[in-house]
Amino acid sequence: MLGAVTPPATPPAPLPRRIAHLDMDAFFASVELLRYPQLKGLPVVIGGGRRREDDVLARLREAYPERDWSDGDLSRIPVDFFPRLSGYTGRGVITTATYPARQFGVGSAMGLMKAAKLCPQAILLPVDFDEVRRISRLFKSTILEIAPVMEDRGVDEVYIDFTDVPGGQREGGRVLARLIQKSIFQATGITCSIGVAPNKLIAKMASEFNKPNGISIVWPEDLEDKIWPLPCRKVNGVGPKADEKLQGYGIHTIGELAAREPGWLIEHFGKSYGHWLHEVSWGRDQRPVVTESEPVSMSRETTFERDLHAVRDRAELGAVFTRLCEQVAGDLNAKGYAGKTIGIKLRYDNFQSVTRDVTIETHTADAATIRRQAGLCLKRVDLSRRIRLLGVRVGKLVKPGTEGEEASGYSESHSTRPPKDKATDEHTDLLFPELD
Repeated sequence: MLGAVTPPATPPAPLPRRIAHLDMDAFFASVELLRYPQLKGLPVVIGGGRRREDDVLARLREAYPERDWSDGDLSRIPVDFFPRLSGYTGRGVITTATYPARQFGVGSAMGLMKAAKLCPQAILLPVDFDEVRRISRLFKSTILEIAPVMEDRGVDEVYIDFTDVPGGQREGGRVLARLIQKSIFQATGITCSIGVAPNKLIAKMASEFNKPNGISIVWPEDLEDKIWPLPCRKVNGVGPKADEKLQGYGIHTIGELAAREPGWLIEHFGKSYGHWLHEVSWGRDQRPVVTESEPVSMSRETTFERDLHAVRDRAELGAVFTRLCEQVAGDLNAKGYAGKTIGIKLRYDNFQSVTRDVTIETHTADAATIRRQAGLCLKRVDLSRRIRLLGVRVGKLVKPGTEGEEASGYSESHSTRPPKDKATDEHTDLLFPELD
């Protein structure tokens, strides 16, 4: 008699996706508050330049020569000693601001002179990039000890796949989020906010719901109540121009966007972007959490202390332009990449920005080639106006030897070359005579 046959086991059903977006709270400012705890609860703005380690101590010794100041005394510096935004003059922009400063309308990327009008009493501190990078590495390594599938999205934010991590399904991910929050605070002394949702799209929006030091859980059935009432600009990928166009059609919220037929969106926004708008308005996003990703471009740019002109400031602009090209080439070589799309970015004194790029036949990481091609791009813009910012970018990157496997995800935008303008060409030739 044959023995009983055991039927094959039914594989367990896959767990529902739970994706977290973690954002450090006012990260650059929080790093400074670790150094200066006496500033907690006050409006503080970070920006305007790079911190030099001995600046504060040197000024302290000058102001209070009777005391012997050292790094251990920073927490005892009187609040009145710190510089204020009031009367600030310069070209700097805000990197970040504490939440008390944000209550006055001050925010990231705002010019410091404008911020000074909104919140003159705010304390202004420069950026300490070395310390920011150190703490960034520390909080990310803390996460990886708990949840191994993490996507690095910059110095202060990450995506984490909670799906198969212990505690990642409990209370929709809240249990694991609490553990990560607590662990990061213990390691760094800085708080973070976490949104947990079925995908990256909604998780990023959710991380903003309860800032600072908050946790927000969104389920698929929460789309109508929690997501649809939000402005379209809350969708990562809807920029100012797209939002303005949407509003022109009477579409202000994500719910109003979801109410439009896919065909109408494709007709008015193009096949790819129109389809994407329809998908995200319904909360659909299948992008995985990517633990390793290739850069799609590398760039360098600088904002000038004063507006520069191609004729009157020819030498200074030319030197800056050469340095930017050399820095980009250095970045490419240091990280082992080459690119074939080379472009420039200018911002004029009226804050209007323009970009131009060109794609060459072969990939390069050569500074001279980058400068030559970027210079040709400059011949396609108006150089009769004063310039506030200049930048150089190399895209369509590959590792040398893999030129047939270009990094995916690169979105290239070629600008139509305008008719030649004699004044523009004259200014370009003065600044870049080797392009004749």
